[in-house]
Amino acid sequence: MDQRIQRRLLLQGGFAIGASLLLPRARACEFFATSMRVLHPWTRASAPGADGVALYMKFDEVTQSDRLVGVRTPVAEGARMAGPAFAGKARQDIDFAIARGSTAEFTEDGTHVRLTGLRQPIEVGRAYPLQLVFEKGGTINAQFEVDFPAIDGEGHGAHAGHTHSENKAQGAEHTD
Repeated sequence: MDQRIQRRLLLQGGFAIGASLLLPRARACEFFATSMRVLHPWTRASAPGADGVALYMKFDEVTQSDRLVGVRTPVAEGARMAGPAFAGKARQDIDFAIARGSTAEFTEDGTHVRLTGLRQPIEVGRAYPLQLVFEKGGTINAQFEVDFPAIDGEGHGAHAGHTHSENKAQGAEHTD
């Protein structure tokens, strides 16, 4: 092999390694839209015969106001907004605004997404494909992880140490 080609390959390899050390690393539970980061989508394992599960996640590093307008996964027929603000409402379509510069979160005791019409049981320790559709940011492919079922509404199982309820939907709004 020509010495120039060897040198070029060596320089390209060195550049690639150097660039990878400088760039921030994405963790397995981080997903990026054009205008925000989506952190740790997760749910609890479904109970036997359950028709749906609640889905939680956090949105931060929001550089442009956007709106979550769709949630799709092959393991459920549909998705809707849920939580105390949606109790008794006839329509609960996915429609969640996230303001620029804010942090918003879907939590167990607040606003969240409910996956409906489960096509299969949602099992502990698994990860399932998920698509989040944003009005301006387009569609991002993600996945959600599954935690242990809640015991009397308490505990976070494998999520001990995570704080899923901090900064509950700060700066976020939803429309009915």
